[in-house]
Amino acid sequence: MRRIVTACLCAFLLVACYDNKPKVSEAGLPTGRVLLGSDDEEVFVDVEIAQTEEHRQRGLMHRDSLPDDAGMMFVFFEPTTGGFWMKNTRIPLSVAFIGEDQTILEIIDMDPCTEDPCPTYSPKAEYTAALEVNQGAFDEWGIEVGDTVTLLR
Repeated sequence: MRRIVTACLCAFLLVACYDNKPKVSEAGLPTGRVLLGSDDEEVFVDVEIAQTEEHRQRGLMHRDSLPDDAGMMFVFFEPTTGGFWMKNTRIPLSVAFIGEDQTILEIIDMDPCTEDPCPTYSPKAEYTAALEVNQGAFDEWGIEVGDTVTLLR
């Protein structure tokens, strides 16, 4: 119970102290922060937010690196089952597919692809958001299926 209260207070302080001006990444995407958590682990990750079709299609293409504590949050405005692909993506990534209740439904590792055809990585369930991070980061952070993902912006 104490962990939950502490997490709520931390989230409240982050939101209260957060500058209300929208912040934008070098790629022109809005930025924010997500809290990944379980009863045992909590991790904050700085994210770029891909919420338009154009931004979701471009994703992390043509980038050479991604900071260890960063990622890209893909936001969908209705449940979807569409897959992700790694066309022109140079960084090995892990993607967590997130349900309407903010829980991780599935985590899939994805490898870079520069030649056609590129494989599609699809979850087994409908999702409303997805979080891409460096491949293996979820394991390093102790984050797994069933944990929650909260976009704090």
